[in-house]
Amino acid sequence: MLRQAGECWVITDHAAGNQRQALALAERLGLPVRHLVLEPRAPWSWLAPRLVVGGRLALPPAQRELFASPWPHVAIGCGRAAALFTRMLRPLAAGTCHTVQILDPRLDPAHWDTVIAPRHDRLHGPNVLTPLGSLNPVDDTWLSDARGAFHELGELPQPRVGVLLGGPRRGIALDGEYAAALAQRLLADHCRDGGSVLVVASRRTPPALYATVRNALQTVPGLHWGGPEDGANPYPGVLAWADRLVVTPDSVNMLSEAGAVGCPVATLVLAPLPAKIARFHRNLHDAGLLAPIGDELGRTHPPLRETAALAQVIRERMAQSGRIDGH
Repeated sequence: MLRQAGECWVITDHAAGNQRQALALAERLGLPVRHLVLEPRAPWSWLAPRLVVGGRLALPPAQRELFASPWPHVAIGCGRAAALFTRMLRPLAAGTCHTVQILDPRLDPAHWDTVIAPRHDRLHGPNVLTPLGSLNPVDDTWLSDARGAFHELGELPQPRVGVLLGGPRRGIALDGEYAAALAQRLLADHCRDGGSVLVVASRRTPPALYATVRNALQTVPGLHWGGPEDGANPYPGVLAWADRLVVTPDSVNMLSEAGAVGCPVATLVLAPLPAKIARFHRNLHDAGLLAPIGDELGRTHPPLRETAALAQVIRERMAQSGRIDGH
């Protein structure tokens, strides 16, 4: 396999959220990026990243040639499975690779050079960086490109309300009651303010949740995207053209990306949230980045953009260790 000198490896599973965070950070480092989607076999998959005995036998034969020397200058992993491989790289590369793990690996952070875990995880250590939200690519250039790619959304009447639908997770039931309440609030806000509503589902969105919102807003100008059958995913364009955003409370990634836009962001919460996600919501609220639906009007805040600063810290650490030139 042809490899470039001074590469940055991005190691993830197939989870879109993990890939998005790791790739966003890698792109900010300015190094050639190689994305490895690695799936450990049992028993390593059960115990990752704790079980390292047997090392590369954790990978099926077809993937072992991907995880081989020459080793990269830096490796960025996101998710528990990736943490196994970023942990293994430290001894394999004999200290020549700076290992970065995104999200709490549920193991002593000292096994990595840098661990990036959101503040609400409450992970601490001398090598731990604690952003408020998740890493993402949203900045002025990204938004400008998205406006160009989805220029037709700019013709919709204002205010344009982007609605980002996630899905249920442990302790958060986005059920029929929730769908009806959200649809009612969106319709009431439109009756008050006019404009348009742009609804985008995610891979985790239950069809019933999407259908309830879509059916309630049939007569409202805007768009509805429930999946590939509706064409290209307009998610970037919705972020770029929205005058305000409404996000279901379950997704740290979507709430973080909404906060990076700079427009008012709201959510609808009908029941107490699990402790960790509740801490995240409080942190966003305290920073002026999130409000209950209906209370976000008129709020302005500096956009939540942490990825570039985190990348700079990693570059400085790599330069201090001699892994890259600091200039």
